[in-house]
Amino acid sequence: MSDSTNTYQGFKSGFIAIAGPPNVGKSTLLNAMIGKKISITSEKPQTTRNRIAGIAHHQDAQLIFLDTPGIHLTKKMFNQKMVDLAFSAIDDVDLILLVADAAKPDPKSENIILERLKKNRKRPVLLALNKIDLVRKPELLPMIDQWHRAYPFASIHPVSAKMGTQIDETIEVLKNLLPEGPPYYPPEMVTDIPEEFILTEIIREKVFHLTEEEVPFSTAVSIDLIEEDEETNLVRVYAKIHVERDSQKKIIIGKNGGKLREIGKAARLEMKRMMGMPVYLKLFIRVEKNWSRDARAMRRLGY
Repeated sequence: MSDSTNTYQGFKSGFIAIAGPPNVGKSTLLNAMIGKKISITSEKPQTTRNRIAGIAHHQDAQLIFLDTPGIHLTKKMFNQKMVDLAFSAIDDVDLILLVADAAKPDPKSENIILERLKKNRKRPVLLALNKIDLVRKPELLPMIDQWHRAYPFASIHPVSAKMGTQIDETIEVLKNLLPEGPPYYPPEMVTDIPEEFILTEIIREKVFHLTEEEVPFSTAVSIDLIEEDEETNLVRVYAKIHVERDSQKKIIIGKNGGKLREIGKAARLEMKRMMGMPVYLKLFIRVEKNWSRDARAMRRLGY
């Protein structure tokens, strides 16, 4: 009888938390490492609200990434819940990939994260200095040296998630640091999050991209119905966009409903690409005053 412990000898697998301050490009980096878009991206901070597992399959390894909300100093209940979620991910993985913005550093948020990491040094931490495409090369070496002095990172990688720079090299280092073990997921699976959640994230991303500054952070999305019609090869999706004020509802609807149609069209096209079939999307808007300050409402909306 063969020794089952040797079945996966040489194969690496494990969980990696992608953590960092808001708006440093964590979701873009996750998508680049997976090779597919599974997490929403936006130039506005705090787009990621849930831990999202993305699975990168390699011949010799399986890397399971957890995207996390941006860690920052906050007094708001909703934002604090997001920060707690990020820290819980950091405490429950094999490796931590800390992402920092090389172009626009956030020292306050970075220090919060470093202090937390210093209290628990059980797992290796890699640093990805992102957005190097926006930084002059002579500025990089002093920056890297400063980070070396701040924390004993396993390694530091200047990357550009947007341009794909140094992504493969970073993946190789992550693979080498993972423990030996079996793959946790089948090769066709790139995320373990349910389809319904992905659809809400697609809609929420379009709201982020297409509305005014104040609106996105007061927005949540829920799915009422997903229905596949086999006869017409059509998926029907009915969803609600939740906002906190009537003024926000008016912004999302836009003049003569134009903004809502724009959001719906962009979301529907992405859903069609994801599902590989036509999508009928119906969006409703619901005003739910101060939902982001109500613990019960937050739980009902999945936060």
